Amino acid sequence: MKDEDLCKASYWDERYAQAQTNNAGCEGGDHSNSNDNAGPTHEWFKGFDSLKQPFLDKYLIGRWPPEKYSDLRILHLGSGDSTVPIELLALGYKSQTCIDFSSVVISKMAAQHADKDGIQWVHGDVRDMKSQIPDDSVDVAFDKGTLDAMISGSPWDPPKVVRENVGRYLDEVARVLRPGGVFLYVTFRQPHFMRPLLTREQTWSLHLEELNDEQGGSFGYFGWVMEKKGEKTQHDDDNGN
Repeated sequence: MKDEDLCKASYWDERYAQAQTNNAGCEGGDHSNSNDNAGPTHEWFKGFDSLKQPFLDKYLIGRWPPEKYSDLRILHLGSGDSTVPIELLALGYKSQTCIDFSSVVISKMAAQHADKDGIQWVHGDVRDMKSQIPDDSVDVAFDKGTLDAMISGSPWDPPKVVRENVGRYLDEVARVLRPGGVFLYVTFRQPHFMRPLLTREQTWSLHLEELNDEQGGSFGYFGWVMEKKGEKTQHDDDNGN
């Protein structure tokens, strides 16, 4: 596997299909978030509990509490088989969309959670969502590792294909976010490499949070918060933000 394979749907289809084959009929693994036929899920980077405090509590749950904003429109970008959408649904967020370019994982998750209302599973490429996600229709966009998978080669001088993929992706995120909406991005990549790629002064503000490892590990993660500029109309929080 090459780093550049991570931005290809065929790689992930094969990987998810192989995982399903390996788990078929097995009793092992963590099935706490799946039915008996779905197999375990895999959480890239941090899981929900470690993200909730303080990152999601501060920038999503605290700002738009589910008791008041149950219809908050949340878009999970490259959702894979993450359980974050399921955890947010349990909190009360009932207007979520999960999009991924792997038809294998979308079919798996749609079947696994067919009994749950409030999450739509969509097969599509986050670099071109025009046929799936309308303009200005998302309050919160969430990415945990999807953008990272598009990056390969030298971080000091990213190859042209990387810059093109990242540019197309961020163009789409900016398009679907409504003014005042936020893009939450969790990454392990160093801020001095990511800031030039993420900066769009005319489009959104940019804020960085360091996500400390409570277990004391040496591997650090970072949370970027981008708020789209423009006149705010819907789902503004109680502070007018």
